[in-house]
Amino acid sequence: MDPSALLDGLTERQAEAVTTPGAPVCILAGAGSGKTRVLTRRIAYRVATGSADPRHVLALTFTRKAAMELGRRLEVLGVRDRVVAGTFHALAYAQLRQWWADNDRRPPTLLERKAGMLARLTGGAGGPRVQPADLAGEIEWAKARMVEPEGYEAAAAAAGRQPPLPAPAMASLYQRYEDEKRRRGQVDFDDLLLDLVAALSSDHAFATAQRWRYRHLFVDEFQDVNPVQARLLACWRGAPPDTSTDLCVVGDPNQAIYSWNGADPTQLQHFARREAGATVVVLDDNFRSSPQILAVAATVISTGPGRGGLLRARRPDGPLPWLRSFDTEVDEARGVARAIRDRHRPGTAWSDLAVLTRTNAQLVAFERALGEAGVPVRVRGGGAFLQRPEVKSALRELGPSSARVDAGLADMAIALRRPVAEPAEPSLLDDIPPVPAAEGPAAERLAVLEELVRLGHDYLALEADGTVAGFVAWLGATLRSEPPRASADAVELATFHAAKGLEWPVVFLAGLERGLVPISFARTDDARDEERRLLYVAVTRAERELHCSWARERTVGARTVRRQPSPWWEEIQAARAVLAAGSAPSGPGEWRNRLAAERSRLRGARGGASKGRDQVEVGRHADPEVLAALKAWRTAAARAGGVPAFVVFHDTTLAALAEARPSTRDALLAVPGLGPVKAERYGDDLLAVLAGARPAATPSRARG
Repeated sequence: MDPSALLDGLTERQAEAVTTPGAPVCILAGAGSGKTRVLTRRIAYRVATGSADPRHVLALTFTRKAAMELGRRLEVLGVRDRVVAGTFHALAYAQLRQWWADNDRRPPTLLERKAGMLARLTGGAGGPRVQPADLAGEIEWAKARMVEPEGYEAAAAAAGRQPPLPAPAMASLYQRYEDEKRRRGQVDFDDLLLDLVAALSSDHAFATAQRWRYRHLFVDEFQDVNPVQARLLACWRGAPPDTSTDLCVVGDPNQAIYSWNGADPTQLQHFARREAGATVVVLDDNFRSSPQILAVAATVISTGPGRGGLLRARRPDGPLPWLRSFDTEVDEARGVARAIRDRHRPGTAWSDLAVLTRTNAQLVAFERALGEAGVPVRVRGGGAFLQRPEVKSALRELGPSSARVDAGLADMAIALRRPVAEPAEPSLLDDIPPVPAAEGPAAERLAVLEELVRLGHDYLALEADGTVAGFVAWLGATLRSEPPRASADAVELATFHAAKGLEWPVVFLAGLERGLVPISFARTDDARDEERRLLYVAVTRAERELHCSWARERTVGARTVRRQPSPWWEEIQAARAVLAAGSAPSGPGEWRNRLAAERSRLRGARGGASKGRDQVEVGRHADPEVLAALKAWRTAAARAGGVPAFVVFHDTTLAALAEARPSTRDALLAVPGLGPVKAERYGDDLLAVLAGARPAATPSRARG
């Protein structure tokens, strides 16, 4: 293998990251900077130059998919002797099996899911607010920090945790869970890391053998390493680190979004401070997104050009980001569905488009709207709404198929409003005070159940005496997600978290509202910083087009609440305005000054009473009679096409048409919300309707 060939096509910074002889090495790889390419070429380069034996290389990833991709790329690069690549847990399990065999110990059984055991230990008490998955998540948080049951209460208090159960009850459940595992001779996935740390720390001969076996350590996504994984890395390296063992880590501090689940981003942020003589290489070329999208991303992360936040775009210019507000979340979902249909042109795939929201519950409205519009969808991460465990469980608890659904929904709504439901029989939950409002994954699951209640109210409005069976059938017809087949051509629906590591040509970021972005339970500065990084991750999933939206009103369960835009909406607006001005800022100072000026201008334009509204409300001066004529035409067109009216055109587009009164095809294309596909399909009809309507009112007579 020719080492120089491995540098072909790399930028100067990428080549530096591949060839630097430093040890340890920290590669700070920005979004879309080609980190996997650099990591695999560094391993191949080390092998090709003889500075690393592939049989002594250990490459650590966080998912099996990432490990398989890394191994495949190394094979393509000519690394014939496969390096060992896998997740922390898989590698720990392999080494523990060897240690158990060497010490004539009977291997314990691996418990693959905590939730089943925890459900049995609690006896199902706690109601819909306390899901076994949330209890499992809290135990995983503790184990990631090497916190034992007896130290859980103090650790949870110090971290400001709001567990699914009160801390004393959570600690008691944690201890009972550990006791039950020991009684059954089982270990869970978290135990694999903890037990290997214990084995390496207590068995000198075993530790020496492992350090000889793995002398070259490479860690991907280092910002996601948690304390027990960091401790395991230290055990593999020795204390002080063995000089024959070298370490290379790759990560992005701006994409550290899992601290709520145990990750410790300071492992990456303080790497150079902690590791004497470390070499740090920064990759700040982006090969994924347009300059316009990267400018918005830099503004979101609060680091303008010149401060490490603005990545250098290697793609050509693209359109400005689209910013829209809607009256309700239903209007938002339908507006996005209409825009998606407009962008599905011949030769493009549905899978080129994605809708991203902060929570799983928000995705339900988009499942419904896209299904009504005949658009195939696939829900990533938590899964389609009706396949989520908490929804399946709640539907079973509504009662027999023939029972009226209104009573069951009322009971569910009451239970969701209680901090903790009354236990049906004595359990470890007896005599404990109510828990505070849920946070994290627990809060998301509660939001999903509140969405189920809202859908129940929609169903009862159509069928007042509806049964449980009727409700379930209606849900199935209303929410028609495609099965999760990798080959399915469908629009992706995903949360910001589930979208990490993915990319699409066109991305819609929806629900950018205060209380969602950032999420309401992000109360500390650190939590809000992570929410900002999460929005940055979502923005940088887009390659060519970015669409951002929020709704002024949202229904949660049976309640309708007014909303305000995300506090970062103004940042996105300001960045778009600077970009729209045409000439690029000459440097970081000018960029920051122009952003500040745009923020001030936007605030002044809105004023106090209209704060939170878009700067310009298109269609505000639409002529009422012209608008009525357009709506009548739309009704006939929708009936003829067998589609809902909003699929033809949204109300806001008709209002913009009634205000602008275009008379040519070119003028039609200048109207917001009217793309070339719709212009081709409906252009002649629209121009005829507009020509037949009476002259528009003068501005002084126009009504909003």
